[in-house]
Amino acid sequence: MDPTMTTTRLVLLAALAAPLLPACGGKADGATAAAPAPPTILARDNVIVADSALIESGPLVSGTLRPKLVAVLRAQVGGRVLDVLVEEGQRVRAGQVLARIDQAALQDAVLGARAQVRSAELALQLAERDRERTERLGQAGALAERDLEAARSAALQAQAALDDARARLRSAEEQLGYTTVRAPFAGVVVQTAARPGDVLQAGNEVVTVVDPSLLELEASVPVEQYRAVRVGAPVTFGVGSLPGRAFRGRVARVNAVLDPQTRQVTLYVDVPNADGALVAGLFAEGRLADRRARAIVIPLQALDQREGAPAVLRVAGGRVERVTVELGLRDEVAESVAVVTGVSRGDTLLVGGALTVSAGTPVRVAQDR
Repeated sequence: MDPTMTTTRLVLLAALAAPLLPACGGKADGATAAAPAPPTILARDNVIVADSALIESGPLVSGTLRPKLVAVLRAQVGGRVLDVLVEEGQRVRAGQVLARIDQAALQDAVLGARAQVRSAELALQLAERDRERTERLGQAGALAERDLEAARSAALQAQAALDDARARLRSAEEQLGYTTVRAPFAGVVVQTAARPGDVLQAGNEVVTVVDPSLLELEASVPVEQYRAVRVGAPVTFGVGSLPGRAFRGRVARVNAVLDPQTRQVTLYVDVPNADGALVAGLFAEGRLADRRARAIVIPLQALDQREGAPAVLRVAGGRVERVTVELGLRDEVAESVAVVTGVSRGDTLLVGGALTVSAGTPVRVAQDR
């Protein structure tokens, strides 16, 4: 047999047998201690850095937005519609003519009333002259007292007739003015109920105008939180069509009657809308901010309440530690809470799914790439 081949086989067997020696109970001299466990890598989404912020707290509210100013303009007089000068969605200014109703019959009534005023004025002039003449004759002793009283009575009746004629003229002119439908304030036409040629009765709808620059949120709060509601309190809310945007208003009125079915109290919030971002009919959800404070604020998902008392998992010295905290104001809308004690500004806290990491676990926060 070739000696070289024999040597090669022995080397291979030694190499193969070497890993088996510990399994057979062998123990190497000077064995080293086990290596430390590698740290758990935390994604950036699993941690937050505590910071100071303004937090607001108060009852949750929800309701529907509607225009604060709504004018349903109705026909004050009957007649045929001559013109409707606006369309739905059109902006109008205060006093702008929106529609006209036929005024021919009312113009005739005004002319007749003016003629009656002129006739009554002439009758009064004649009665006054007769009274003056009668008084002069009475002073001279040429007429009896009853003739003087009759002349004075006739003058008073003529004055009353003139007053009545003038009142009729004012009424006729007022009725004539009703044939022109005008916008009571600047706003937007939201409905035109009449068309040219329609014959209207007094009370029929013609045009509806709203002011979109000021809306009203009709909301409700549970009766248990009624005492937290006060006129002038700020309200912060959002709408589904504009996610992430917060709107503000103030409580203008509070209903004094409880809804027995829902156990809710209705409140009315004035909402400025100068930029037109909101429209009537949107459903809004928010909070009546009756209290506010500046504090260390953390998200609710950073709280660990598995052991009863609220706590947070904080990263300190490369390891996770569980710290019991005292909580302050709670903002259900922003899903955050103020921490009174236990957390300092700049502390790194675990949130969300990372709360399953046990205290004492070595961790490292992944770096953004």
